[in-house]
Amino acid sequence: MSRTNGFFDHSAESLIRGLRKGAISPREIASLCIERFAQAEGAANAFVLFDPEKIMEQAARSEEYLKKNGAPRNLEAIPVGVKDIFNTKDYPTQMGSPLWKGFTPGNDARVVHTIRLAGAVVAGKTETAEFAVHELGRAINPHDARRTPGTSSSGSAAAVCLGVVPYALGTQTAGSIVRPASFCGVYGCKPSYGLVPRTGVLKTTDTMDSIGFLALHFEDMLRLFEEMRVHGRNYPLSNAAFLDPERRRKPAGRRWKVGFLKGFLWDRMPEYARDSLLEWARKLAENAADVEVEEVELSRSAERAHEIHATIYNKNLSYYFQEEYRKRNLVSETLKSLMESGFSIQPERYLNALKEQESLSAEMDGLLRSYDAVISLSTAGDAPLRGEVETDDYALLWTMTHTPVVSAPVFVSPNGLPFGLQLTARRYNDLLLLDFASFLRSVGMIPEKAEPPVRG
Repeated sequence: MSRTNGFFDHSAESLIRGLRKGAISPREIASLCIERFAQAEGAANAFVLFDPEKIMEQAARSEEYLKKNGAPRNLEAIPVGVKDIFNTKDYPTQMGSPLWKGFTPGNDARVVHTIRLAGAVVAGKTETAEFAVHELGRAINPHDARRTPGTSSSGSAAAVCLGVVPYALGTQTAGSIVRPASFCGVYGCKPSYGLVPRTGVLKTTDTMDSIGFLALHFEDMLRLFEEMRVHGRNYPLSNAAFLDPERRRKPAGRRWKVGFLKGFLWDRMPEYARDSLLEWARKLAENAADVEVEEVELSRSAERAHEIHATIYNKNLSYYFQEEYRKRNLVSETLKSLMESGFSIQPERYLNALKEQESLSAEMDGLLRSYDAVISLSTAGDAPLRGEVETDDYALLWTMTHTPVVSAPVFVSPNGLPFGLQLTARRYNDLLLLDFASFLRSVGMIPEKAEPPVRG
């Protein structure tokens, strides 16, 4: 087994096949993770906690399972990085804050418990921003240490980007999966709001917190998505959508209906990013037998998305972190500023913002009914320098309106740095969105996998 590039050379799919054939062992997979961590520059910054002994203990349990049962489970022995706002029974959960240093919840978040039942190995806790907000932590961008790796899911994106793990869990309340995926040049997936249970995960904003993941190989995305999401009649809205054949897969013989979004942020994006997306859309339209592309028009109400989001977000922060705010010497100026803005928001204004969010969600659902997918930029170009403000993008709009999103590592800037293509679809059309992404992969429009970072 080649260990030079860690999991760049070994997808989860290929490893599960190897386990079925008896060609590899869980301990060998664990060694791949541990050795890559030791050799990859920046890996220690991507993880808050990484314990080779714990990884090997979990691999040993996987070997016992295989001896007893023969066939591997769906995530058998696959190392997964876990953002340090998810409860874990065998690691502290410190949420990027000195106030919670050494805190041990004693249990697993529900989604962590779920992937463990499927055989996954928790490879460690990945670096996050303070309380998953905006204050960047220790994680560095593996492509350029001077630049941001994104904010709250930064460690998860960096860990995947370095090939230490094939997957890492993340969360998104604005753009905290899509942006790190774009800036670090890996795949990101934010499922429809509510599809992945949030029990045992730090709460920041009730109507927007979403759980997803970062991935190295495109072929691995469906496997983890299906393990993480809820299933069955106890979830009637999503279950009905997932049982609808036309919301799961495009009917044979029909062309893909694709919306191309420029929108109200277009003029704020750098020319190289706009040109990249325009050229990509032109190439997609060349597959005329399979694809119909048309430009999407957003309503004026969508232009208020960032304002509505700030009202809801800041008010929630001022509520959930009141105790932490009292210990101001251990709270960043960034968080204090957002909370102070939240304290000034009157209940009536907050409730109106929630109504506007609900109305905009319904409006976007109506718009997206007409398309299998809508394409836009994941971010307004490549990663800004650390400390610079990240430019607005459409990730926040899709998060606020509860739609599924995939960020694909498609573009390279004039600086030689990655940035992503964003795909979205109607809420609960997650499988259709992944099916469309699979079509894009089949015609060479998105890559098989992320590329290893090469620092110039």
